[in-house]
Amino acid sequence: MEEVKKQDRKERPRREERPKREDDGIEKNLVAVRRVTKVVKGGRTMRFSALVVVGDKKGNVGLGIGKAGEVPAAIDKATAFAKKHMVHVAIVDGTIPHEIIGKYGTSKVHLFPAKPGTGVIAGGSARSVLELAGVKDVVTKIHGSTNKINCVKATLKGLAEIRTKEQIASMRGLPVEEI
Repeated sequence: MEEVKKQDRKERPRREERPKREDDGIEKNLVAVRRVTKVVKGGRTMRFSALVVVGDKKGNVGLGIGKAGEVPAAIDKATAFAKKHMVHVAIVDGTIPHEIIGKYGTSKVHLFPAKPGTGVIAGGSARSVLELAGVKDVVTKIHGSTNKINCVKATLKGLAEIRTKEQIASMRGLPVEEI
């Protein structure tokens, strides 16, 4: 019987040789998990809310919020939603082309372009969006509410509104030199 088990082990491919799962190159970052309660006739029902940011570090980033009775289920829901609703961000030489203010609710995130080598200078919630978008050098300042959900949404809204010189020229029907 031991010989059969040894043979089975030999025939099975080792862990390094096994085929790896198909990876789409999208990374995810769990920004916040909150316990939320709903008061009903029978008492309180506890659920969990997860805020997840996904991105490929090549200019595509998305965010999702998922709610479920268990934390892993909420994270899975949020990740699936974020992957479906990704937006493209205009990045020029590792930074943003111009400064912009992203607003959501009472949160305002001011995004400034920075010189190479500066890094991502941002608060925790805005930092995750910028890093997963692929921005290497940027300076941010959050004004108003520092609620994580609102800050992430404001950052993403600001990044989605950024336009490059080429995009503006094509919208106006002019060559790039005249802008």
